[in-house]
Amino acid sequence: MRRTGPTNYVLRITIDELLKASTRNKAPIWRYVAEMLSKSSRSRVVVNLSKIERYAEEGDIVVVPGKVLGGGILRKKVTIAAAQFSKTALEKIRSSGSRHMHLLDLLKENPEGRGVRILA
Repeated sequence: MRRTGPTNYVLRITIDELLKASTRNKAPIWRYVAEMLSKSSRSRVVVNLSKIERYAEEGDIVVVPGKVLGGGILRKKVTIAAAQFSKTALEKIRSSGSRHMHLLDLLKENPEGRGVRILA
């Protein structure tokens, strides 16, 4: 039988943990994020920092169910949680004074998913 879904081990664990947290905490936001991460790599979400700058407000918690790229400038101090970050995105996030974290770290901090904004 052919494997379906992502072959990246860390991504598979992330999806499983998000689904468990969704049912345990009655938080449908984590189920949606897990479904977005389960898509094929060609249709997975990729977000530039310019989009985060445009749609996020100061102090927001932004979830990207995919990869954050370094296109654009980030001036606002926000918390960004994603499955992956590019090197330039990490440098620009650090220089702006914002926080970055993996989705599982945000899940431990905020299991109910309150006050989270999804950018896809």
